[in-house]
Amino acid sequence: MTSILLTKDTGKIIGPIASLLGYIMEGIFYVLDKIGIPNIGLAIILFTIVMYLLLLPLTIKQQKFSKLSAKMNPELQAIQAKYKGKNDNQSMMAMNMETKAVYAKYGVSPSGSCVQMLIQLPILWALYRVIYNMPAYVDKIKGAFFPLVDKLIEQAGSTELIQSFSQAGMYAKSFTNESFVGGVTSYVQNTFIDVLNKATSAEWISIKDAFPNLTVDVDNTLNLLNQYNNFLGLNIANSPSYIMKEALADKSVLMIIAALSIPVLSAVTQWINVKLMPQQNIQQDNKNANDQQSAMMQSMKTMNMMMPIMSAVFCYTLPAGLGLYWVAGAVVRSVQQVVINRHIDKIDLDEVIKNNEEKAKKKMAKAGVRAEQMAAYANMNTKNVNAAPKKQSTIPAMTQEEKEAAVKKSTEYYNQNAKPGSMMSKAAMVKQYNEKNNK
Repeated sequence: MTSILLTKDTGKIIGPIASLLGYIMEGIFYVLDKIGIPNIGLAIILFTIVMYLLLLPLTIKQQKFSKLSAKMNPELQAIQAKYKGKNDNQSMMAMNMETKAVYAKYGVSPSGSCVQMLIQLPILWALYRVIYNMPAYVDKIKGAFFPLVDKLIEQAGSTELIQSFSQAGMYAKSFTNESFVGGVTSYVQNTFIDVLNKATSAEWISIKDAFPNLTVDVDNTLNLLNQYNNFLGLNIANSPSYIMKEALADKSVLMIIAALSIPVLSAVTQWINVKLMPQQNIQQDNKNANDQQSAMMQSMKTMNMMMPIMSAVFCYTLPAGLGLYWVAGAVVRSVQQVVINRHIDKIDLDEVIKNNEEKAKKKMAKAGVRAEQMAAYANMNTKNVNAAPKKQSTIPAMTQEEKEAAVKKSTEYYNQNAKPGSMMSKAAMVKQYNEKNNK
């Protein structure tokens, strides 16, 4: 299809999302142009704010899940410690039942956090595609390359010159595509714009040197692009590393500071953002602590320390516009996090847990499982997992036969609802096999 810009993502998942986000970006740039400030840097900041506001419901759910998980983990660790070393089918199924009861009690899913991330990742990746390829999604910016592109295409040797540019290798297949070779106008235009959009100052000068008759058109295009890309005196189309080279050559202290500002701000804002995120603390001296969870938490801490450094490195080598997006995103997330933390701190988690317990009891009642039978699995809370209870439980003591009946009945309930291929369905198959062979 020759009507599709090469820089637009055509993937089945990312493509439609990027196109939708592109309409939002084009709308923002259109408004800025109408009020006399058509600036890509400002558009990126506004675009970032809009996107994170749209993602706010998912962010709140994710943070609420983290808070509940932090309160729930001691109970899960206590269950794991209780059945440590017990590998028989009955113990494994009983442990699964207790674990499921705890998750039901807190109203969360074991995969809850992953689901939130899986929803956000395609959106964030599509957002990156839009910012990295602005001419593909914003017609006003694409229009800045005309009439230069049309005149350049007509010049003998222009294709070879464009192919010699440093970023042309990203589009090597485009130059050999049958549409390009066949001279399909829109395809050739888009290929030239793709490369010119990432051309350095030296490469723009080389066009004037090779084709002096295009000097005026090159200057007009550069002036318009510089107007769009100028943000606080910094050309955000260039990478800080490139700006640094020019600054060192010109011995400009201000430009050196400007070149380093975005990578440094990116690292600082990322560090603040990480510090504001809710941390799930695991006591290393707790006998009930799970070694695997402790290792995972340690890995997360290491990753959190590395993220600001990685952010600075990426922002130094990539176009400053992307770095500006990362800085704006980190600032917006930090502000969001402060607001969300205050909101969640006001939530009565005990009341949430109580409501979830009632929902779980109703669900069990529909399945014919007595609440008293499941009480043995759901009567724990984070206040008494590692300490002796202060008062006697009001739940009547159960005989061994009643406990076994509870396990059997609750197991039958979950087996009926087990998904094919899940651990519960496999456990049920093993149990049925053993019962058959023991007759």
